[in-house]
Amino acid sequence: MRFILDTNILVAALITRGTPPDQLYEAWRDGRFALITSELQVEEIRRVTRREGIRFRIHPAEAGRLVNDLRRLATVVGNLPTVDVSPDPYDNFLLAMAQSAQADILVTGDKRDLLALGRHQGIRILTARGALDLLRASSL
Repeated sequence: MRFILDTNILVAALITRGTPPDQLYEAWRDGRFALITSELQVEEIRRVTRREGIRFRIHPAEAGRLVNDLRRLATVVGNLPTVDVSPDPYDNFLLAMAQSAQADILVTGDKRDLLALGRHQGIRILTARGALDLLRASSL
């Protein structure tokens, strides 16, 4: 399966161990699914992890490792199509990534905008817990 993990999921995985976002991050690192990203997302992660309210919760080396892992281990897509579907225009690049890579699942914690869509061009939009349940069910 091909997943996209929203930046909020990846950052949450670094902040709190053992939570569904962290379990998804570890499942990816264990090879249970392919992760799709883009340079836009990598740059967003770098910006977010440097914010004053976040940076004291994440060691810079962990943020750096995440960025390096994404560039080294994930599938990096470029030349994203123009997508204007999300009520939050800053989320459209995630939908464009999903569409471009023909992802199966987009995982997010964004209840108001992305999760409210439910699907985008046949790509399911799930919470971290929902994605974990799907992974567990597919490994039975």
